[in-house]
Amino acid sequence: MHESLTIKPYARLLTMLGDQLIKNELIALSELIKNSYDADASWVRVSFVDFEEDFTKKPTSKIIIEDDGNGMDSGILKKHWLNPATPEKLKKKKKNTTTQLGRVLQGEKGIGRFAIFKLGKTITITTRRQLQDDKGVFVEGGDDHEYVLKYDFSKYDEDFITEDGEEKDLFLDNLSVSLDTIQPASIVSKEIVLGSVKKTRKPHGTIIEISDLKTSWTRARVEKIQKEVGKLQPIFADKGGSDFSVWICKNEDLVGGYDSYKEKLNKCLQNKSVFRIKKGVFNCESKLISFEINEQPIKLSFQDPEIRGLDTFTKHFKDLKRNLECGDFSFEFYIFDLNSNSIEKTKYYLDKEEVDLIKEHRIYLYRDGLRVMPYGDPSDDWLGIDIARGTIRATEFLSNDQVVGCVYITQKNNPLLRDKTNREGLIDEGNALDDFISVLQVILRYLRCKPFAQYLIEKNKKAEIDRIKKGLPSELIETAKKKFEGDDKALNFLKSFESSYSQEKRVYEERIKKTENLAAVGLSVETASHDMMIFLRRGLEALDGIIRELSFGEEIDKDHLVERLTLIKGNFSIIESQMKDVQLLFPSTKSKTKNIDVNDIMDKVYNLYRRACNENNINVHFAKTSKPLIVKTTDAVLLQVFINLFDNSLYWLKTVNRERNILITIDGDNQRLIFSDNGPGVREEDKNYIFEAFYSGKGQDGRGLGLYIARQLLDRYDYSIDVAEFSTDKKLPGANFVLEFIREV
Repeated sequence: MHESLTIKPYARLLTMLGDQLIKNELIALSELIKNSYDADASWVRVSFVDFEEDFTKKPTSKIIIEDDGNGMDSGILKKHWLNPATPEKLKKKKKNTTTQLGRVLQGEKGIGRFAIFKLGKTITITTRRQLQDDKGVFVEGGDDHEYVLKYDFSKYDEDFITEDGEEKDLFLDNLSVSLDTIQPASIVSKEIVLGSVKKTRKPHGTIIEISDLKTSWTRARVEKIQKEVGKLQPIFADKGGSDFSVWICKNEDLVGGYDSYKEKLNKCLQNKSVFRIKKGVFNCESKLISFEINEQPIKLSFQDPEIRGLDTFTKHFKDLKRNLECGDFSFEFYIFDLNSNSIEKTKYYLDKEEVDLIKEHRIYLYRDGLRVMPYGDPSDDWLGIDIARGTIRATEFLSNDQVVGCVYITQKNNPLLRDKTNREGLIDEGNALDDFISVLQVILRYLRCKPFAQYLIEKNKKAEIDRIKKGLPSELIETAKKKFEGDDKALNFLKSFESSYSQEKRVYEERIKKTENLAAVGLSVETASHDMMIFLRRGLEALDGIIRELSFGEEIDKDHLVERLTLIKGNFSIIESQMKDVQLLFPSTKSKTKNIDVNDIMDKVYNLYRRACNENNINVHFAKTSKPLIVKTTDAVLLQVFINLFDNSLYWLKTVNRERNILITIDGDNQRLIFSDNGPGVREEDKNYIFEAFYSGKGQDGRGLGLYIARQLLDRYDYSIDVAEFSTDKKLPGANFVLEFIREV
């Protein structure tokens, strides 16, 4: 027997579409406000009527949402409003994504209207349709008819299982909704008060009155919603340029004042942010990032070494073969220093009120001018910033609460970035959302590793200079001695203090030297160990082969065995030779200062890098004067300096697609060495920072210690290392480092 069955949803589907699907009252109100936006309303007023002073609800309390939009007629109410998942807006978007006022349609799923059931059980909708001409274009004026649609579900329980206390099988078509026609129209045409202005409303629009309220309200809750509703449109936008406004009222009085709140925020953004990133654009096809940082234009490419070296880039984009799916988008960020000195109070200093204001915001997402919830909420880490800070290292990332920003997408450019049905963010399917978030993570990571890192260096330098201006401890002690001259008791105390200070200073200076030495050894051994592990593995593999053959008990070819053992010995000899060079780095050898021929040390270092240079097609050339370059220092110092120079050149040369060259100019006549390559070179904005600790242009691939340690080690012997300034010292069109080995007399 064959039967044709139909799907008959239970009435409790309304609970799922409204009360359960919609997370909270803010999202419910946002959905209804978006409906007004799609209807080309110029304003929406949300009124809390007949509540107690503290917003405790009464039996007669109601929420009224009204607008001056296009309104609805009976056909729209019957065919679309009353039917869940109506495809009407989706059809419209396929034909034309914009309204008559040029707004991009927001809704498409046909269930946002059921957000009203999150708020209350009894709903009365009064609506009046705007007039249209023969071509369907809206014109001034309203229909003569007004329609009143009423839901009264007060007799049902929350889950639509009982009616008047009696359990029943309730289906959607068991729920009756009344529709009345009023002629002539009289309700929608009344005057309305918006803030302090009383105005005659247009003869069209919609009024939604919700009673038998479900939610308990408080003043704090309403004021929070008032603030959040103010963020529905971009928080950086000038309200004067908006054709859509939202008013939250208690009866007819405004609740709070978002404009003054927004004014405080924008004042803080413009005056207290360390960096203002504006006009940001990501081009998906070309993979180009452009923006202005404090009015200075910046352009970055996915091919730039300083982008490719970021761990966030490597993780998602390094081996990517497909096209990105997120589409083009724009952005603007404001970055703050939450650790600005409260004593010195620099121009970036934030008082407690300003810190609290900043921490109420994160990075918001807007599609076609309206917010995608809940992105931007303080509790929402949609970009995974806090996760990265917790699992990798907090100091390598901007904190989630020190950046206030807006990211802008559109339905046209970002069709695969779509809302979840419950309005709780974007759908995570395919690659679009992952690509989108990863690009934003790369941008934020770059801002932390480059401009913000430079800012911190300058901040620390200024703090150090300020400390010097205020007097070093030794200078203060001498001043005190003169002041208390003749006071034996005070002078004895100062003498004791001076002795204690000198001892402590020596201890800390020794610790700093040891720390720098150990860090340098670690970086250098890492380089040497790579080749040693290769030769060790080759030797062990050859020994394993010989052992396996001997275990078979068959006759051994003596000449063949000697040949293989000789090869193994050669591998171990190379390891021994390199270990001898590495041993020169150990603390026990570092105190042996002597005259050293730089050429001998350079040969040792080149041998460490010979294989890596050959594998990456890097040509290494030497230019030497007849007079050798003799330097009084230790083998370890020169080894570490040259290893770091080779390591840097190797990294940056691998990023260029042309002939790769290193030129080492050893000048014994002038006691100097120039280490040059034809890589991308040192960016102008980096020159003042590359010798600072923990500053690196390599991103995750760099520790920011190599050049810092090189300078510290050379400085101990009154030698120096700098980026070449003069054209005569720029031997190749890339990075050129000049090492001076002339002691000042």
